[in-house]
Amino acid sequence: MIALIKKLYANDVIRYIFFGGCTTVVNLASFFFLRQAGLQREIANVISVILAIVFAYVVNSKFVFLDKCETLKDHIRPFCKFVGARLSTMVIEVGGVWFFAEIVHLNDMVGKLIIQFVVMALNYVFSKFLVFTSGRK
Repeated sequence: MIALIKKLYANDVIRYIFFGGCTTVVNLASFFFLRQAGLQREIANVISVILAIVFAYVVNSKFVFLDKCETLKDHIRPFCKFVGARLSTMVIEVGGVWFFAEIVHLNDMVGKLIIQFVVMALNYVFSKFLVFTSGRK
């Protein structure tokens, strides 16, 4: 069983799916609690995405793409690229949640869950090919 886990962990796509799932939980849970606290949908959505971006950078850098940044200075450029990429997918996410809630008339949590699949796929591509490149040969 341990050998299987090690084999799965060796694959960056599997690691991304796992930690992407954790990031989605951070995003959805913070959105839920912010909405329950009475925040407007769009404000709660933006805050939850920002929290997820910070969490995602840490886990993607350290565990998924095994980036070789050693100092805080080393993290500045990939973090800026990561935030830029995530801000572009945040626009898709915020627009998607609005679309599903206002046009399709779905519950905002359901709409947010649906749009996560598109956002996760785009975030993987951006992270793999644009952001976390220092660990590559």
